[in-house]
Amino acid sequence: QVRLVESGGGLVQAGGSLRLSCAASGRIVSINVMGWYRQAPGKQRDLVASITRDGSRVYADSAKGRFTISRDNAKNMAFLQMNSLKPDDTAVYYCNAALRVRYDSISYENYWGQGTQVTVSS
Repeated sequence: QVRLVESGGGLVQAGGSLRLSCAASGRIVSINVMGWYRQAPGKQRDLVASITRDGSRVYADSAKGRFTISRDNAKNMAFLQMNSLKPDDTAVYYCNAALRVRYDSISYENYWGQGTQVTVSS
């Protein structure tokens, strides 16, 4: 069974740092884009950052200069280093990945992790 599992969330004071990890497991042929999204209570789920297999990155304006996304293709993992955290960063953070799971198909399917809570206190 293919799945994404996030870890690294928690409670941190404003100005602190956290590093989120996302591990993709199961029968995976290849992974295209991996990304981090977040959803605060009562708000929609928004992109925080994404990274392609060759390392091209996209950041939300709110993440630029503070967050860094990276990945380890050999381990099927993605990471989000979050620095200078603010109370507005409080949300559930979700890992997302476009996975190819069948050798007889070139299609990529969208998968989500279960989310990890990040809480930033003021």
